[in-house]
Amino acid sequence: MERFLVTGSSGHLGEALVRTLRARGQDVAGLDVLPSPYTTITGSVGDRETVRRALDGVTYVLHTATLHKPHVESHRRQDFVDTNVSGSLTVFEEAAAAGVTGVVFSSSTSAFGRALTPAAGEPAAWITEDVHPVVRNIYGATKVAAEDLAGLAARDLGLPTIVLRAARFFPEPDDRDDVRAAYSDDNLKVNEFLYRRVDLADVVDAHILAARRAPEIGFGRFIVSATTPFTPDDLAELAVDAPAVVARLFPEIAADYQRWGWRMFPALDRVYVNDRARAALGWVPRYDFRTVVDLVRAGGPARSPLATAVGAKGYHSAPTGIYTGQPEAPA
Repeated sequence: MERFLVTGSSGHLGEALVRTLRARGQDVAGLDVLPSPYTTITGSVGDRETVRRALDGVTYVLHTATLHKPHVESHRRQDFVDTNVSGSLTVFEEAAAAGVTGVVFSSSTSAFGRALTPAAGEPAAWITEDVHPVVRNIYGATKVAAEDLAGLAARDLGLPTIVLRAARFFPEPDDRDDVRAAYSDDNLKVNEFLYRRVDLADVVDAHILAARRAPEIGFGRFIVSATTPFTPDDLAELAVDAPAVVARLFPEIAADYQRWGWRMFPALDRVYVNDRARAALGWVPRYDFRTVVDLVRAGGPARSPLATAVGAKGYHSAPTGIYTGQPEAPA
């Protein structure tokens, strides 16, 4: 019988993975430094003995444990290296030693860094796996380093590993004061489904599919984002008049936006492209711009039931800004 290990099982994605796997009748263990109903082993991915114990009988590893972008202002760079790089190396080495069938490493589109922002006057960036990262901060730097370690483990240790660069899926408000002042939270997140957001349920599906496809792929990096309606032909106009492009593609949604008092962003700087993930993994994301608009029309939140159940967790227990907060009670 298959057995999954989810690292970071008390976090957004980790909890969602454990919830989903349990609901499907899968055997799953959770490893996290924080105890929770979804964590069966409390400990750090940097502790080799703990990781070795957690891997007992494991078929697939879903490695989501990480320090996140919101921790950049509250943690030392060395903390990022210890968790995101050294911790990941420990997971990869021990998984290979344990004969694990496949590993999925949860990375982020933040790994692209400054490559996401075109120069003034340039079209919006068309972001595929071919775009070379230009790291912006220690979070992105450690994610890229861990991705490269995953590739090394695949080549040198024979560990089938898939890297998934996930777009935004967190439910917390945006960390930019000007953006929160200009747009309601639902307005902002629905807009983002056009080019830089993905629903948590779709991220979960991608991880489970990637784990099972890892042996035949060997190693691969894939972008996991909602399917964009845009094409490369739209990029120049998106950079100067995004509302015109959206109105042309979705004329029937304009009335909804007007009724809700919503606005489209005036310009977009990038578009994430998920073509390769869909083709290689057999992944069919269920939530895109039109879908989440329909959810709002029906009076619901602009997210899946799974994302609603997991809720917002916050990233800090002490006051540090917009991402401060204790976990919501599970739904």
